[in-house]
Amino acid sequence: MSERTYYSADHLAALRRFSVAITALTVLGHAVLGFEQSYVQPLVALVAAYAVQLALEWVDAVSNGRPPRFAGSWGALVEFLLPAHITALAIAMLLYFNDRLWLVAFSTAVAIASKAVFRVPVGDRTRHFLNPSNFGICATLLVFPYDVGLVLPWQFSENIGGAVDWVLPALIFALGTYINGCFTKRMPLVAAWLAGFVIQAVVRSYLLDAPLFPRLAPLTGVAFVLFTFYMVPDPATTPRGLGGQVVFGTAVAVAYAVLTALHIPFGLFFALTIVCALRGLGLLAQSLAASRRPCAPEELAISC
Repeated sequence: MSERTYYSADHLAALRRFSVAITALTVLGHAVLGFEQSYVQPLVALVAAYAVQLALEWVDAVSNGRPPRFAGSWGALVEFLLPAHITALAIAMLLYFNDRLWLVAFSTAVAIASKAVFRVPVGDRTRHFLNPSNFGICATLLVFPYDVGLVLPWQFSENIGGAVDWVLPALIFALGTYINGCFTKRMPLVAAWLAGFVIQAVVRSYLLDAPLFPRLAPLTGVAFVLFTFYMVPDPATTPRGLGGQVVFGTAVAVAYAVLTALHIPFGLFFALTIVCALRGLGLLAQSLAASRRPCAPEELAISC
């Protein structure tokens, strides 16, 4: 149910840096920037994420007769909870729940549980294919459309102005480039997504004979930068190869353009979920095709 292998060195290094970055932004956001959620919202999200992650791992360990991955030391526990930590703070940062704290727990629990439910065979193991935090956001927006909404863009810089307004997204951009370039190795995907976003904006502007700048305006927002560098290039749910990364990033841009043309709100998040789901179906099809290959004569006596 949970991941059955430990993280690679680069993946673990990326998780640690993502965790530090999103924790610092959460604290800074509530203390300085102007986050409008209550202080308890990220705390509830963290408790729910940790609880579900630990429970699922314990069930998986017991059912497979192995020790839980979080057992043995505090370091193992912290390392194991890094993905849940990132998911919880991302959801708490990007959704506005008002005073409905149970919805905070719901959204976070759905995000973490999706890693156990939506899995496909890859080689000799299974792998989750939906971006957890993105899926939790989409599921909550679909199930509770009148109770939850995305945070307003200005909350990331509501209490600052002047040059600092540009410094903050620039810092997030620089840190995201460093992490994705050195550790997740997903900069081709990020570049393809950004290029695709600009191209679809130009095409829509031309076809609709409408101003281009409003369609490019999301590029200047902190929320868009966070989505681009900290959600789209999730190394666990995106391709490793150069070609696959380019296709994946471009596909997210195309899906966003289609959703926007259909006047469907929250297009960024739904586009990423759709592309992740299509990739999961592709991985499943590959696995089924491999399992149905003809047996060699010496294998027929055993099984196929």
